Amino acid sequence: MLSAVKGLSRYHTEESLRVYLLERSHRTEHGCLVIEGYGRRRGVHQKVAGRAWAHIAAYVVLVGGYDPALDVDQTCGAADCIEPTHLRQLSRAEACRSRNQLAQCRNGHDRELDPATGRYRRVCRSCNREAQRRWREREAAEVAQARAAYGRS
Repeated sequence: MLSAVKGLSRYHTEESLRVYLLERSHRTEHGCLVIEGYGRRRGVHQKVAGRAWAHIAAYVVLVGGYDPALDVDQTCGAADCIEPTHLRQLSRAEACRSRNQLAQCRNGHDRELDPATGRYRRVCRSCNREAQRRWREREAAEVAQARAAYGRS
């Protein structure tokens, strides 16, 4: 079953991978078993044992019954959690529907609901307007620099 996990080192057996994952993880006060993979950032999906995603490798060895056609999702919402009771497999569409969406963007602006889907829009209008303004300023500066390089004013 380990051969179904993309990027997993071929030198691991199920038992050695189980020990490896448990040695690299620690329990939090919320009950999550958080793994420390190759990346420095916490709270994001981690890679371990070659180039395999830790939550997928943990599902294979700690839960079992892995289907490569389905996504492995954490019910707790912590991307670096490998607690077996927090892992589940579901379709890509179901995983996308179950994602938690915040009512505000990362800059604190309120997001609008998309009437077609009933979900929040990916980018709020204020942030989009500001990004377009910055892009127009960059483009104008490049045009001015190119004109100055060719001797035009």
